[in-house]
Amino acid sequence: MKICVPTQDDLGIDSVAYGHFGSAPYFIIHDTETGQTKSLANMDQHHAHGTCSPMSTLDGESVEAVIVGGIGRGAISGLAAAGIKVYRSTNGTVGDNVAALKVGALVELTPQDACAGHGHGSDCGK
Repeated sequence: MKICVPTQDDLGIDSVAYGHFGSAPYFIIHDTETGQTKSLANMDQHHAHGTCSPMSTLDGESVEAVIVGGIGRGAISGLAAAGIKVYRSTNGTVGDNVAALKVGALVELTPQDACAGHGHGSDCGK
């Protein structure tokens, strides 16, 4: 399974999960079958609120799940339409979160769990 975890830094599996999908500087893609990890810089990091394009942001990667602290309604809906599940991250690294997903310890998010905005007093990622 290919898993995407938005992060602040490009430290591979040791990167700490970021609090919001659309504004994350990097996306770490980890393949649980091969153990390979790669990173993508978020070229749409400074988009206007509500205009995040998750599929273009993921640059055509065939991910099956996203693990993130928070995510907007448009992004979560776009990912869901593409068959990609979204899970709430725990404190810790990409590796910690992938391990938690493998044992079923992460909560799956729905559009009702979406953030209200980019730091405008919302509790996104908490």
